[in-house]
Amino acid sequence: MNDLKIKSKCEDMILYSENKLRQYPRYEKRNGGLVDVTRAAQLELLRLIVVCNHKFYKKTTLQEVDTQLDLIRTFIRLAFRRRFINAKSYEIWSAKADEIGRMIGGWMKAAKEKKPDK
Repeated sequence: MNDLKIKSKCEDMILYSENKLRQYPRYEKRNGGLVDVTRAAQLELLRLIVVCNHKFYKKTTLQEVDTQLDLIRTFIRLAFRRRFINAKSYEIWSAKADEIGRMIGGWMKAAKEKKPDK
């Protein structure tokens, strides 16, 4: 099975965010802080993308992928508003999330148009 572009884009976003998450204040790095939930949300997005790729009926899993991405966008926006990341980092990180969002939208459209053979 060929490697999905959306999977590699998600991995790129996770790698980019690791450097940014290290810059958060110490109290946000402790159990249950914004660092932990952001990292967990991104890894869950990657997991859902892999799972969705292996399913025949993708609609519900794609909705979960879309919801998870929205959650990540919320965490990125919250980090910017709390000044844990600067405007340039916010712009880059958000652009990576937006690109993944466009890919998810295309995947959803393709899954909707595809009719199972009977």
